[in-house]
Amino acid sequence: MTKKDGLLAVMVVVVWGLNFVVIKVGLHGMPPLLLAGLRFLLVAFPALLFVRRPNVPFRLLAGYGLTISFGQFAFLFTAIKFGMPAGLASLVLQAQAFFTILLGAIFFNERLSVKQLVGITLAVLGILVLIEGSLTGENIALSGFMLTLAAAFSWGCGNIFNKKIMQLSQPPAIMSLVVWSALIPVIPFLLGSLAFDGPQVIMLSLQHIDLTTILSLAYLAFLATIVGYGIWGSLLGRYETWRIAPLSLLVPVFGMGSAALLLGEHLSLLQLAGAVLIMLGLYINVFGLRLPQGVRRARSTSL
Repeated sequence: MTKKDGLLAVMVVVVWGLNFVVIKVGLHGMPPLLLAGLRFLLVAFPALLFVRRPNVPFRLLAGYGLTISFGQFAFLFTAIKFGMPAGLASLVLQAQAFFTILLGAIFFNERLSVKQLVGITLAVLGILVLIEGSLTGENIALSGFMLTLAAAFSWGCGNIFNKKIMQLSQPPAIMSLVVWSALIPVIPFLLGSLAFDGPQVIMLSLQHIDLTTILSLAYLAFLATIVGYGIWGSLLGRYETWRIAPLSLLVPVFGMGSAALLLGEHLSLLQLAGAVLIMLGLYINVFGLRLPQGVRRARSTSL
């Protein structure tokens, strides 16, 4: 991976890490499915008036929109609304990396080397340590975990649809895919909110919308979705899934850190140990067990 693409991936990770705090704040003034529906409505309009429709079979476009957009965020927003801590949600959602790798092996016959298996094993151990540390002293419903895992699986499925779309003979521009696929989940979100929340709750939420909710929607629509998924989809299209998907394991590091700073969700030593294991796993996944070339040169020079 080039340095430029590496920096872009880190930027997306930071944006997505803060994303969970923004969701938590936005849900204080609006029900989850309505907030998610308005998010994707803002992604689609007015951008689709300026972005050409992608030349993608509708089954792939619908699959992408219903998994990475509707499925992921219907489950995630509901989980957080039901009391799932923002920081903990940020790490449980990263199970998408392992769903993506598994699905990549099934649908694309991608093979993993020893260093990738070692790196992923360490990252999995880090996730388990983070979860153990997060559960200590917390009263978190199992439903929150299950909903967040369902969101992770939906994200993994969306990554596979993205890969299939990018492998077309004439793959679409990433921005075109992000903007036009945002139309797919809007109606399911609004119908779901109408069914679960009712028209009165929807009208009250829209009539009393405040600046905080508006700013949350702007962040979720423009930074987390248009910018974030645009860059992420481009990277997945150019690199193997095992190289890109594990990078998202850094999201809970920023997610839990921002939740601690902004929401008072404190990190324990066990959680910090899990974050270190994740970063070590990512390092091995990229570099193997060797030091980077620049570090090796500096070390040999000093000797």
